[in-house]
Amino acid sequence: MASAERRLAVVLFNLGGPDAPAAVRPFLFNLFNDPAIIGLPDPLRRVLARLISTLRASSARKNYALMGGGSPLLPQTRAQAEALQAVLAGRADGAEVKVFVAMRYWTPFVQDTAREVAAWAPDEVVLLPLYPQFSTTTTASSLKAWREAYRGPGEVRAVCCYPAETGLVEAHARRIEAAWAEAGKPEGLRLLFSAHGLPQSCVDAGDPYAWQVERTCRAVAERLGAGWEDWTLCYQSRVGPMKWLGPAIGEAIAEAGRQGKGVLVTPIAFVSEHIETLVELDRDYAEAAEKAGCPVYLRAAALGCEPAFIEGLARTALAALGREGTAPQGEACAGGWGQCPLRAEQGRTAA
Repeated sequence: MASAERRLAVVLFNLGGPDAPAAVRPFLFNLFNDPAIIGLPDPLRRVLARLISTLRASSARKNYALMGGGSPLLPQTRAQAEALQAVLAGRADGAEVKVFVAMRYWTPFVQDTAREVAAWAPDEVVLLPLYPQFSTTTTASSLKAWREAYRGPGEVRAVCCYPAETGLVEAHARRIEAAWAEAGKPEGLRLLFSAHGLPQSCVDAGDPYAWQVERTCRAVAERLGAGWEDWTLCYQSRVGPMKWLGPAIGEAIAEAGRQGKGVLVTPIAFVSEHIETLVELDRDYAEAAEKAGCPVYLRAAALGCEPAFIEGLARTALAALGREGTAPQGEACAGGWGQCPLRAEQGRTAA
């Protein structure tokens, strides 16, 4: 009798987004009730999450209405999963490959996907967050939820980050070049790499996110080469009165305007279109650029199913099979980042 085919499950993680107006408030509650987002104990965190989600629901629904009433994140992530599964199908040493999607704050929830994967009974599982740069507020939260939920078989390996993976870098460069070419290749542009913001307190506590985002930016700028030396890393989506990473994208746009420069904005920490790109970048900051006097405002598309990106995800997933535990694709974080999961895991092993 022929032996059963080996099964490889790859799980793509993302934050998720409301799929209808009625889902906006519960989605926001789930987001702000995560201890990785608001580090207060229950029940105080729950009370605060309920308050914030209630106060922000109305304005958020208006923004989601601009996108048809819900987030496009899930269908885009499913398209990425299908593309990745097609690439992996012939490269996993004869294994049957199935790619799953797990969202942190809306359906399909991590817990539901964990049950689906367990029912499929894989021999190996690769956890692959769609956050190229690690943060305690994204990757760590998703992986923690998975560890708490998964009770199925298989050797589980996790990818913590891939900030300079060649496919990721190539895909960003292609998106930037395409936006520039489509606009007629205007001169005098400043390239703005826009990443989702993070409270400075997280970085001070050892979160390597900002260091990794800058690493991605430098790799992309190097790939673009001559003519793209004028670039700035900036951050968007600040919430609350605490100090956040800077400069803010609005400040970077205003500075470019004062210098008479146009800007080309690329979402360097987002791999799919969602509210931060389709509303903040395409509407709010386009208006800010016009008011600032920028002669040109361009926005590169998020990576989506850009072939170079999907190829990079495939390489990353397959490379994870050759090791144990949690590790990056490529070099580990530089010293000093205490929240780096690889260093934390190595420390537990040594102890």
